[in-house]
Amino acid sequence: MAPRVEMTNDILVVTGDVDAESVVTLRSKGEAVIRSAAVDLTVDLEGLETAHSVVLSMLLCWQRLAASLGVDLTYRGVSERLLSLAALSHLDDHLPGFTR
Repeated sequence: MAPRVEMTNDILVVTGDVDAESVVTLRSKGEAVIRSAAVDLTVDLEGLETAHSVVLSMLLCWQRLAASLGVDLTYRGVSERLLSLAALSHLDDHLPGFTR
């Protein structure tokens, strides 16, 4: 499934199969949502079909942007594979909601 980012009931929902070719566009769309956010955001990753380093990179970029704007991001629906990848990279402490 093609990757998508959309706001649903004040939740940033990420779905689909993210790869090195699609991540830049997806990152930009997520950043636009974060810039327009008036409240803290939850990012739902349940529909994400990919556990890849490019996904972690995108989420870290979103995290940095949100922090610079005073917006708190919390992640939910993180797959075991993505949790493991974040832990192996020592990034799980930088992404709220990346807990087992």
